[in-house]
Amino acid sequence: MGPNRDKLFLEVAGRPVIAHTWQRFVQARDIDEIVVVVREGMRPAFQELAAQYGLNKPFRLVVGGAERQDSVWNGLEALTPATEIVAIQDAARPCTSAAIISATIAAAREIGAAVAAQPVTDTIKESSDGKLITRTLDRTRLWAVQTPQTFRVDVIRRALAMVRQKGLVVTDDTAACELIGQPVKLVAGTTPNPKVTVPADLPYVELMLKSGARASKS
Repeated sequence: MGPNRDKLFLEVAGRPVIAHTWQRFVQARDIDEIVVVVREGMRPAFQELAAQYGLNKPFRLVVGGAERQDSVWNGLEALTPATEIVAIQDAARPCTSAAIISATIAAAREIGAAVAAQPVTDTIKESSDGKLITRTLDRTRLWAVQTPQTFRVDVIRRALAMVRQKGLVVTDDTAACELIGQPVKLVAGTTPNPKVTVPADLPYVELMLKSGARASKS
């Protein structure tokens, strides 16, 4: 997004990206509480955001760690002790539907771990040097994973403990499950679930949010 720009606080469809994402989980009937993992010094900004947009489902703010897995671990440590299922969400995915949240929770309750995903439709090439094509991959076996990535709490704790024990860095929570042989169910969504990564994503995300708002009013 460029220097000194926090994409979570960029305005899209009338409110910051993070406010849309947070609201999705406030409205999700299967979610009882929310833990928001934030950077050091950002607690006041998120407290103010919650008050401004009426994000009134019980929540806690927790400071993150050096890597994604450290931030997830800190979030897990803040859960209510009796929590059985946790849905881990990218804050920059503001279009996630209630249906996909519920579906991943149901799947995780059944087999221990689940992830929102879409089958890959583009032809995928592998390049060993970033300049020339090495080979073409079979896209019929490829999926793009998204969030929520949802787990029984005991499963994701065990998986991340293994990551920490081995001194690894994973950028995806389901990758930790692979280390302990935990099956992860792919849950295909029926609506787009884009992530805000580059400036060009914003117009598309805004269109999705506005069209969703119109659909809910009709």
